[in-house]
Amino acid sequence: MKDFAAIDFETANNYPSSVCSVGVVIVRNGFIEDKIYHLIRPEPEWYAYRNTLIHGLKEEDTASANVFPDVWNKIAPMIDGLPLVAHNSSFDEGCLKAVHRTYQMDYPDYQFFCTCRTARKVFGKTLPNHQLHTVAAHCGFDLTHHHHALADAEACAVIALQIM
Repeated sequence: MKDFAAIDFETANNYPSSVCSVGVVIVRNGFIEDKIYHLIRPEPEWYAYRNTLIHGLKEEDTASANVFPDVWNKIAPMIDGLPLVAHNSSFDEGCLKAVHRTYQMDYPDYQFFCTCRTARKVFGKTLPNHQLHTVAAHCGFDLTHHHHALADAEACAVIALQIM
């Protein structure tokens, strides 16, 4: 796969529609062409302690951020026609569908591919697990800022370029 967009969402709480940040890495002809990161005012607009522990974002970080439709209107044209790649794609695809429903937006039929499932097939039991940071390290990517949406999307792009 030489052309795709790696995507990662972070959520404010247990609702998949509560995306509070998005990272997108656009790959064309096997090279990273663009990197996009946005904070998003989540819906519903509250932060679960557990989620903040994971990604470090709090209500004050996104209080003045744009809502999802405003952010997605900038991103959608940039990824038009590209398959989307995510590590544990069911989570990110679920978030994308949920937030489209929440804002009553038409959901294009994005094609998703999962680097986690592919890593399980490619690496099997040679890795202790197939979590993003483990697979990224195996592929030579230093994921120092794990759970930052752009860092996770970059790691996913590097993995996809090596194993997909």
